[in-house]
Amino acid sequence: MIRAFVGFFTTKRLQEQVEKLEKQTEHFLRGKWVEPQNLHMTFQFLGDVEEGKLIDIVKNIQEIAQRYKPVKVKYKSLGVFPSLERARVLWIGVSDGANNLKNLAKEITKANKRSGIKEEGKPFHPHVTVCRIKDFDRRKLKDLLKQYESTNFGEDTVDRIALVKSSLSSVGPVYTILEEFYFHG
Repeated sequence: MIRAFVGFFTTKRLQEQVEKLEKQTEHFLRGKWVEPQNLHMTFQFLGDVEEGKLIDIVKNIQEIAQRYKPVKVKYKSLGVFPSLERARVLWIGVSDGANNLKNLAKEITKANKRSGIKEEGKPFHPHVTVCRIKDFDRRKLKDLLKQYESTNFGEDTVDRIALVKSSLSSVGPVYTILEEFYFHG
């Protein structure tokens, strides 16, 4: 079994913004910040997958990538999952390009469902996780979200999708790209 997801790794532009956020929040938010090389968008979390199914998943991703054109995205606003009261994940959202990414995620999920991969059950919300929150000051976090609700964190071009192996370790996840396909559409 391999723990995996289908996703896109962000470019260096977003990393600088995340480093600023980490410094700004050090007095009221404790958590595990995502390492710069690990910043990504997950289109579908696959969970533990039998190695025999990986070939089908790779074919699905390859077929979808051939039909898609690169998507220009704007990273905008900060948010938390699941709610402000029980914040466990701090994320940067997507404004421009969000609908294209939702369609892409839907297509990936549908294709993989035909290959026997279960859906997660929650709707896809285009975002990049930047911190896994352990403890926080609710009022200060609320102020931070308000401060950044209209902030543009930069732009990117989603021009590929990857099948990524996620190995959990004591220092955090280790991601290995198993296959990556550039968009051709």
